[in-house]
Amino acid sequence: MSDPGLAPPQDHLRTSYRHVRDPRMQKVLRVQAALGSAIREYLDGEGFTELLPPIIGPVADPGIRGAKQATINFYGREYKVTSSAILYKQMMAASLGRIYFFSPNVRLEPLETASTGRHLVEFVQVDIEEAGATYEDAMRRAEDLVEHATHGVRARAGGELEAIGRRLNGGGTPYKRISYEEALRILADHGREIPYATEIPWAEEEFLSTRFQAPFFIYDYPRGSRGFYDREHPDRPGILRDFDLLYPEGYGEAISGAEREYEYARVIARLRETGENPSKYEWYLDMLREGIPPSSGFGIGVERLTRYVCGLKTVWEARPYPKVAGVFSP
Repeated sequence: MSDPGLAPPQDHLRTSYRHVRDPRMQKVLRVQAALGSAIREYLDGEGFTELLPPIIGPVADPGIRGAKQATINFYGREYKVTSSAILYKQMMAASLGRIYFFSPNVRLEPLETASTGRHLVEFVQVDIEEAGATYEDAMRRAEDLVEHATHGVRARAGGELEAIGRRLNGGGTPYKRISYEEALRILADHGREIPYATEIPWAEEEFLSTRFQAPFFIYDYPRGSRGFYDREHPDRPGILRDFDLLYPEGYGEAISGAEREYEYARVIARLRETGENPSKYEWYLDMLREGIPPSSGFGIGVERLTRYVCGLKTVWEARPYPKVAGVFSP
């Protein structure tokens, strides 16, 4: 979907009042509201509890794929603006079983992401976690959620989608699943070889997603390519019990999820392995020392879902006041 020459329309982003009054934008925002209602309907119906999300904290998710964390001075201490609520939702699932946030996130993305059409500095992610669930459970939960949301939006905002000119391709669950190793073989067969044990780059993710007409999973990423909190296979050393869901048609990554490391000693080892200072995570490690149940979960970006459902060229078309790397806007 992205164009190497694509750049955010800076004048368009500055004139935000005209932007939100545009009839097409009004339809997109109504579709987005319908998606939010459908997501809540599904999760509430499945026994999940919606919680208020954390906005700042002493530490944030370090696994944010090349982006930097935003910091504030919190009464003489450095606090992070939430880039992902992953550590918090693991704690809350241990308490309440099934939980979710509509979580605002800030990630200071590299300047080059302004040309991808799929990155925002400020975005909202639905963060979901379920105690006692495996990553297979989480994949089924993710595909059920996407199906419910896309079907629900047709009932709630079908007129807006029709006016935009968007018709979603067919598909249906279960979504196709390919392993990380299989994804690398497909890429290599098309002259896009990448080193093993690295995150699949954005351009290659986009290429893979052009080859599918329905959402699909990539699973079992290798250790070293993901955060310290993704659980390693107990019987397959070096392989993580995690996954991504990708949208079809070139829209790229939709969801990232995994089972969580929940054993204190294993988390300490993974933190040190990735160069993190365990003392920064003391509140999180205290929870692990006391013992928590295993859990799994995922996060789905609301703007990326809106982009896919509406067939938008760029993700910043899915926010009334988009923040794009290097672009100064309201």
